[in-house]
Amino acid sequence: MTSSLCAICREGFAPNESVVNANGVHWHQGCFVCVQCLQPFPDGLFFEHEGRKYCQEDYELLFAPICSGCGQYIIGRIFTHKNSKWHPKCFTCYICGDELNGGFVKYQGNPTCKPCAARARAAADSKYLCARCNHIIDTEHLTFKGEPYHPHHFDCFDCHRPLTHRAKELHSHLFCLPCYDTKEISVCAACKKPIEGRAVSAIDKKWHPEHFVCAHCEKPFAGERFYENKGMAYCEPHYKKLFGDPCFYCCQSTHNAAEVSQFGKTWCEEHFLCHGCDGILKSSSVKFLEVDLQPFCKKCYGKLPEEYKKRLKKLFDSVEKRKEKSSKKR
Repeated sequence: MTSSLCAICREGFAPNESVVNANGVHWHQGCFVCVQCLQPFPDGLFFEHEGRKYCQEDYELLFAPICSGCGQYIIGRIFTHKNSKWHPKCFTCYICGDELNGGFVKYQGNPTCKPCAARARAAADSKYLCARCNHIIDTEHLTFKGEPYHPHHFDCFDCHRPLTHRAKELHSHLFCLPCYDTKEISVCAACKKPIEGRAVSAIDKKWHPEHFVCAHCEKPFAGERFYENKGMAYCEPHYKKLFGDPCFYCCQSTHNAAEVSQFGKTWCEEHFLCHGCDGILKSSSVKFLEVDLQPFCKKCYGKLPEEYKKRLKKLFDSVEKRKEKSSKKR
């Protein structure tokens, strides 16, 4: 090292002096500084331009381009478009905002990814864009899982013949019309059309969910309880209005039949059963007790845990006290 000279001051180095070595060139530690601000390089990080070394702050200020996307200095890889500079992560599709690392095309003068540009052109021409090849569909399209496709991209799931735009989808597969007609497909009891998606099974029939409605008000049940009378389904308010209270057990009208009314509900006499053993309870002849608005025979009630029965009794007593207080106030 005694034969080496500092690249800045051209003086030699002391025998035990710490020396900076960068790319085979040597400096005194005090000489290894930014040529602009003459300050040491933070963490030894420097940037070189035309053989001169700069700290990051001065290098960016003097030489680094500014990103047109984020407004920050660009160090490293640069994207250029329309005389503007961009960080790769800031150079994004004008429509979807994804990075354009895989190339781009111009749409209305703006950088756009190829799928977005193709979709935009298809929409402008009122045409569909194939979800597989991203090309405009100039002829009739085939719809599969809600997306348009060129028919020639698919074969029939059964016979493997090429499909046309008239292909049908069933259970996430595509079929030609002859093969589709061989499948056991449910038909909606209301519109008489095939049910290709979700179906409602009720009253021994199949229905489109939106077609399973009250026979009186035509409001969809949408998962709510319905009541049947002579093969027709009714919502609870109109069933009661038309036919009276339905049996809580079988949902049939109790008109012209012996009935039991308890706990704000109505049962056919033969359907008024113990909730524990399903034994028939006739309110006039068999003693029963109420648990959570359900009838229990005395035997099944006795099998309930003692702690649970104590809580029921406490609840019953509190209800009775409230009733007494309200009656006295009157």
